[in-house]
Amino acid sequence: MTIEKIIMPKLGESVTEGTLSKWLISVGDRVKKYDPLAEIITDKVNAEVPSSFTGIIKELMVGEGDTLPVGAAICVIETELEPVIEDDMSSEGQKRVEQKVSFYHEGRKEPALKLRYSPAVLKLSQEYGIDLKRVKGTGAGGRITRKDLLQLVSSGGQTEQNEMPKPSASHSSADVVSEARIADTPGQKNSKIIAATGDTEIPVTGLRKTIAANMVKSKHEIPHAWMMVEADVTNLVEYRNEIKTEFYQKEGFNLTFFAFIVKAVAQALKEFPQMNAMWAGDKIIRKKEINLSIAVATEDALFVPVIKHADEKTVKGIAREISVLAEKVRTGTTKVEDFQGGTFTVNNTGSIGSVQSMGIINYPQAAILQVESIIKRPVVMNQNMIAVRDMMNLCLSLDHRILDGFICGKFMNRVKEILENTTKDNTPIY
Repeated sequence: MTIEKIIMPKLGESVTEGTLSKWLISVGDRVKKYDPLAEIITDKVNAEVPSSFTGIIKELMVGEGDTLPVGAAICVIETELEPVIEDDMSSEGQKRVEQKVSFYHEGRKEPALKLRYSPAVLKLSQEYGIDLKRVKGTGAGGRITRKDLLQLVSSGGQTEQNEMPKPSASHSSADVVSEARIADTPGQKNSKIIAATGDTEIPVTGLRKTIAANMVKSKHEIPHAWMMVEADVTNLVEYRNEIKTEFYQKEGFNLTFFAFIVKAVAQALKEFPQMNAMWAGDKIIRKKEINLSIAVATEDALFVPVIKHADEKTVKGIAREISVLAEKVRTGTTKVEDFQGGTFTVNNTGSIGSVQSMGIINYPQAAILQVESIIKRPVVMNQNMIAVRDMMNLCLSLDHRILDGFICGKFMNRVKEILENTTKDNTPIY
């Protein structure tokens, strides 16, 4: 028998941490290899962590609701059999693991590292006025990582040693609900937010906490720029409205405006591959595949499943993918692979009535396109005539390290051109 550790798996290309939402086992339980141990939530996927061994659970190293980085140990197991070497793993066993999530294990403790900080950590701590001596690191040997500080900033700056203020004589315990602090720097005061009587305190845990950390990461690392064009989609509206009923009766799912827009974006990305790229420090990676992330909202979260090879699909194929992925998100039946490989994001903000918005880029992609509501407006046509047309705004947030306004303008005008010329004669559904 040996003592092994199960660690936080990597659940996606750009996922660096996850929240353990629920333990499925307890200390003392006997588990078999591939049995689910815990449920993990990230900003992109919910998944189960399978056991890589058969044995007895000896220790749960994290609590429910804790967020930790990829590679951090979550529990200890006393194995009954020697671990199977990956090369000797049966095809059936390998397939079962791939269907869940990738997993890793560590069988020995690493010596503690001396306390030292990377230049990125020092820069962040100075920018936000964070006292590094009061931060608990999650890196190897307790080292403070850049992600630790981003998590701290997104949570309001409460460090492990910051204590909640004790109620004074003039305040009941219900009055003083929470207070977030960041260490003082010259010219900067502590940031304090206190709930007043009658306010409702909602703990930031699980998926919302992960989303917050990733949004901070995206805004902090990516120099966002923004632009907008408006498209006259009158022809598209007439075409879709003419065939939508017959399409639903034949196919069993809706033909939405969004399907036409996703198809147009995929076509434009093929013509302007500069947009289909990612920043990789000392190089820019231009992606060959066009895999479009689409934003799907629930009551309390936003998911971004991926339409793979969108440029190779028909309008009908894209409409089916949108319908299937949206249903999987709503019913909680998504798999890890549904969220992997996205190269560009399209967000249908028009579905909630928005007419203009600035999206936060889906890290590490180069841009995100916000598709706004279609609104009837008076428009000046040829020969100074005014007509009522169906107009739609397209809003692009871009990573200015990768993209410049010139190429983005050409891309946006190409999407506009495709949409404005979407008719029964030149835009087949099948």
